[in-house]
Amino acid sequence: MSVAVVTDSTAYLPADLVTDLDIEVVPLYVVLTGRSGREGLDVGSAEVARTLAVRGQQVTTSRPTPGDFVAAYRRRLAAGADRIVSVHLSGELSGTWDAARTAASQVGDHVVTVVDGRTAAMGTGFAVLAAARAAAAGAGADEVAAIARSTAEASSTLFVVDTLEHLRRGGRIGSAAAVLGTALSVRPVLHVQDGRIVLLEKVRTTSRAVSRLVQRAVDLCGDGPVSLAVHHLAAAGRAEALADQLRARVPALHELHVSELGAAIGAHVGPGAVGVVVDPTGQPSGAGGR
Repeated sequence: MSVAVVTDSTAYLPADLVTDLDIEVVPLYVVLTGRSGREGLDVGSAEVARTLAVRGQQVTTSRPTPGDFVAAYRRRLAAGADRIVSVHLSGELSGTWDAARTAASQVGDHVVTVVDGRTAAMGTGFAVLAAARAAAAGAGADEVAAIARSTAEASSTLFVVDTLEHLRRGGRIGSAAAVLGTALSVRPVLHVQDGRIVLLEKVRTTSRAVSRLVQRAVDLCGDGPVSLAVHHLAAAGRAEALADQLRARVPALHELHVSELGAAIGAHVGPGAVGVVVDPTGQPSGAGGR
């Protein structure tokens, strides 16, 4: 049985792995002043960062349509897949998972299994990679879906933002938490828990917040094999410095991917954001991410 793996553009997978593992990526939509487009195809990270840097300008996002997913699923079936496992960012953060479920019911629930990763960015991405590697090794659809779920559940996604205002506007964090983040120069360290963005720790400065981000990630890595991803939006220098610290402090590191967040998540975290995703289940995925 041939199993195809589908995901959405917020997994922010390295392009070479998407090609090598034959993963289908369905883009979200990003809406800027005067126009909208598909994440990564029509609208990029730099344009979102420039827009958000202008006072009063907003960027919003919308899920793929069920029709987008139906088209993707039918492409994979036409290419020879017997079953499809579709893995997506948290249903608490986006309607993407729900759109995929609607599409699956149209194509056939016995053909398409939709997984709510209950995480975001490479938290989803590592689950997708694990699923695609299992599918390539000949695993059946139930096993591929179970591997995606267990990998996503084991992962940790932590991040620091310059302001919580973008998350508040997009409804991804409560107004009380947003006020907390601006009061007395508090810089919260955030993480994704049970599919939601919640406060992990409060510190006083951005540099201290990034230091705590690194320490938290190192603590999560433990002594076993681990894969990491560092994300940022318009903060390449900060992200590279963070990655260097992780390389130095995580002896069992198998791979580390450094990438800029795409437009859909970038619109909610804003310029200056940095994050770390820890996958303690990971083995090398076949690319030189480190």
